[in-house]
Amino acid sequence: MKMHNADATCGIAQAAVITGDWWNVLVLREIARGHVRFDALAAELGLSRKVLTERLGRLVASGVLRRSLYQRRPVRYEYLLTDAGTGLLPLLVAMQDWGDRWVLGDGSLTATAAEDSAEHARVHSLTGTRLTEGLELPGSDGTPRDAVAPEAAATVLFTYPATGVRWEEPLPGAAGCTLENRLFRDAWPAFRDAGAAVHGVSTQLPHQQAAFGRAESVPYPLLSDARLQLAAALRLPTFHAAGRTRLKRSVLVLDRQRTVRHVLFPVDDIPHAVDEARRLATAVAADHA
Repeated sequence: MKMHNADATCGIAQAAVITGDWWNVLVLREIARGHVRFDALAAELGLSRKVLTERLGRLVASGVLRRSLYQRRPVRYEYLLTDAGTGLLPLLVAMQDWGDRWVLGDGSLTATAAEDSAEHARVHSLTGTRLTEGLELPGSDGTPRDAVAPEAAATVLFTYPATGVRWEEPLPGAAGCTLENRLFRDAWPAFRDAGAAVHGVSTQLPHQQAAFGRAESVPYPLLSDARLQLAAALRLPTFHAAGRTRLKRSVLVLDRQRTVRHVLFPVDDIPHAVDEARRLATAVAADHA
């Protein structure tokens, strides 16, 4: 790409060299979702092998992807995000957020979603999706934890915007995070007895979650998606408020094989959602007992 000399010191221009190509962005989107092998990428994107080979080569050369050998005969590679590539995840999520709000939506800033929205359709299409292996998020103590509890027959992942944050403007669907955590806390013995784990996920930092967990005696892990790895992997809906990208409220029930079995979104009636999550997780855990 030919660039004006002034672009040599412009970070926007330099990033656009990598992300300004339609296919490069979609390749990165799919790799973030866990489609890291050539055939899987080709199938998801409907892209010719020649063009995909070219795009992958450029992204490796630019330092945002690395190749990892997984088969020797014949030679086969997986394409994984480098640290620089992981650093692009907030950009991908921001693009999705902008598209959801301004292209697919009416421009309103909201922490929820209408049932006829693109966000609603996208989140509900997660049913049957398998969350990629090795997706770990920092717990309250900063130690990485698997987003899916390996020891549990079912895992409830509930995402929420934030606790202890005063929104600059009233946002539909933003309030209620403390209530939601308290209800999951009170219902946690029933989840545990059924063989189901509960993980709360927000984009707050681990030390913020740790302070909240101590204050509210939260018995289950609170995981930080501050780097937006889970948001990118599942294309979860977000919104930007109080200086940070926030996850909209949703509940996912996954089985032992990391497959999303049930989705609750949007979550407008929090007590009902917690009760429903317990019922669904109990059934999934019973299937895998």
